[in-house]
Amino acid sequence: MKKHYLKLQVIISAFLLLFAAQSCRKESFHEQQNGRMVPVETEAKTGNQYVLFCFMGHDASKCPGCLCIGGVLTHVDCQGAGDACRNSSCVSLTSTGTDLCATTVDTFGFTSLDILNMPSRSFSLETDPGVYSYLNIPAQLVYRDSTTLQFTFTGLSFTNKPLYSNN
Repeated sequence: MKKHYLKLQVIISAFLLLFAAQSCRKESFHEQQNGRMVPVETEAKTGNQYVLFCFMGHDASKCPGCLCIGGVLTHVDCQGAGDACRNSSCVSLTSTGTDLCATTVDTFGFTSLDILNMPSRSFSLETDPGVYSYLNIPAQLVYRDSTTLQFTFTGLSFTNKPLYSNN
């Protein structure tokens, strides 16, 4: 089991590094408008892990400060509203009743900081050929869990049309 988990982590890390190398490269208008989510294939018949790809962040010269760190408004690259950087992370979806959450699986996918200013984003998932569902994450400021070192996003929903864009 440990070998399988390690192999999965290596594959996910390689996948994320590939996209991190292209973090500021612009893509097509369609890809910028909606993030994408790709299922992580496992041996289980049903999986709950996905790699999320989106653009986020904005130009520091146009930002008076988007995060309050130590009582000071500070700009943090590749976080918050905008489409300046291409970002990705692997998440695990969980639901409790009607509440849907996503917790990062890779520790430093979105950022190496202990805080993430996640903008509102919709991620397309092709459920059947040409048929899409969208995972919607509302804007939220999330803090890294001190024990697991992961981020957890709350208030998620699935819809047949995107609720948010990358702008």
